[in-house]
Amino acid sequence: MADQYDVVVIGAGPAGYVAAIRCAQLGFKTACVEKWIDEDNNPVLGGTCLNTGCIPSKALLDTSHKFVEAQHDFEVHGIKAGKVSIDVPAMIDRKRKVVKQLTGGVAGLFKGNKVDGVSGAGKVVAKDKVEVTDHEGKKTELSAKNIIIAAGSVPIDIPPTPIDQDVIVDSTGALEFSEVPKKLGVIGAGVIGLELGSVWARLGAEVTVLEAMDDFLPAADRQIAKEALKLFTKQGLDIKLGAKVTGSKISGKGAKKSVNVEYTDSEGEQKAQFDKLIVAVGRKPYTEALLDSSVGVELDERGRIKVDDQCATNIPGIYACGDVVRGPMLAHKGMEEGVMVAERLADKKTQVNYDLVPSVIYTHPEIAWVGKNEEELKEAGVDYNVGNFPFAASGRALAANDSDGMVKMLADAKTDRILGCQIIGPSAADLLQQIVIAMEFSASAEDIGLTMFSHPALSEAVHEAALAVNGHAIHIGNRKRRK
Repeated sequence: MADQYDVVVIGAGPAGYVAAIRCAQLGFKTACVEKWIDEDNNPVLGGTCLNTGCIPSKALLDTSHKFVEAQHDFEVHGIKAGKVSIDVPAMIDRKRKVVKQLTGGVAGLFKGNKVDGVSGAGKVVAKDKVEVTDHEGKKTELSAKNIIIAAGSVPIDIPPTPIDQDVIVDSTGALEFSEVPKKLGVIGAGVIGLELGSVWARLGAEVTVLEAMDDFLPAADRQIAKEALKLFTKQGLDIKLGAKVTGSKISGKGAKKSVNVEYTDSEGEQKAQFDKLIVAVGRKPYTEALLDSSVGVELDERGRIKVDDQCATNIPGIYACGDVVRGPMLAHKGMEEGVMVAERLADKKTQVNYDLVPSVIYTHPEIAWVGKNEEELKEAGVDYNVGNFPFAASGRALAANDSDGMVKMLADAKTDRILGCQIIGPSAADLLQQIVIAMEFSASAEDIGLTMFSHPALSEAVHEAALAVNGHAIHIGNRKRRK
């Protein structure tokens, strides 16, 4: 007889574990199924984000940034550190400890909230049944009034560069290098490619980024993207746009292995040789062997599970959230969807605001944005005002010797309601959150301008950009109007 639950969640990544915990908090008997195990056959919780994505990459980004500071920036502050070096194995070990602490925290949350963790691969075999196959092939069945699918996503492979996790690696393999490659190639100038490329460039690798598209960071505001390209190039990233990879061949043996990459650009056929190659061309939803066809859950043309604005599928009682559904593949978006589904099951009226999903690239400087960018407003024919403020005019940024970048704010020309905000600069993700909150309450640029900000603080740049929208900036700033 199948084990009986109110809710069964498939996947223990950000969307899944959050959904499971919130369901349990709301009084539902909840199980969370996860197939990932470690080398000791213990369940791995936290999904890609905690284990091979957001968290470990940020650990390496922070370590590599401190290394660059010690090498080049301490002297500006009068600090004499002498010659510094990087112990890559120690850096990787620290990253693993951070991951272990956080994934262990999820296990503790499951225990504290009485969520039953079930190890194995989950498959929806009926509208109220999940079949779980453990790692020895044994099958069990869980019965559920409601099923939440949060199986996440996996890196996309491309035929010209088959991944061997040795010389040609995906984003997971790029977090495990035992030494700094002399020459590193990165395919893809998106979030993952730029972050991982930045890590190894800071540590001394000669990094070439091959991006098939002609535009750099097409999802970002053009002014911000142009500034980012300038700064990344200055940092040593050789970013080649319009570079389409057509083939690769691994040569050499052992430590002398390398990969020869062929690509085409505006000047024709090109070749490059790298010690390591990271393939970072995006991710795809993981739906393999997840749904029995007899259940009838609909997928879209990109293999994502079709859902409405409340993450309900076409089958009553079955929901899906996170990377397996439409929208950006972001942990925070998946988490909020998991909470929304749980609370909807408890008859609460929670709703995710999909117009205000913040996006962040954790390079240095960071890049963050929310709402509409200038190009989108132009295309929509919206009359708007824009205010810019450079961190070069921020006392706090100058004091920290970290003054690259700017804050850009867009507001409706008639109502002054904030329509979007883009930031490239120090602590951009944290600064942006002020505007995400403001936009949730339909704030105007004037509202931000009339709010008192502490001095000196990086957030004053947000304040000044808001003032600049209406021509009131005190410390430089500017105002433009677009129709």
